[in-house]
Amino acid sequence: MPTPSDDETRDHIAKLLSRGAISPLPPAQALAQESFNSIVRRLQGLSPDDLAGKLRISGLTLLPYVLKDDEDSIERACSSCINYERHRRFCNLPELMLPVEVQWSCIVWRI
Repeated sequence: MPTPSDDETRDHIAKLLSRGAISPLPPAQALAQESFNSIVRRLQGLSPDDLAGKLRISGLTLLPYVLKDDEDSIERACSSCINYERHRRFCNLPELMLPVEVQWSCIVWRI
């Protein structure tokens, strides 16, 4: 069976998330390092082909998370994450390795 292209995978992810087939839990605040490491360990335990698991655990959403601290709001879109490859529109976090859109976001976002 042929491997889907990045565009096909992106479209499939968008359909899953927009239909509510995957229900990620948004973070209330930025993740502490310990929580981040726990999520990464959970992602590492998945099969590389477990798309639904990756989406659920990473909390991938079609819109950026907006986190508020005491004074500021920070929009956390894929396009501003350290793991985002702009020209490829791709998350290169080794535990995810997913084609994404610039406005999407997840809870393992890092600057």
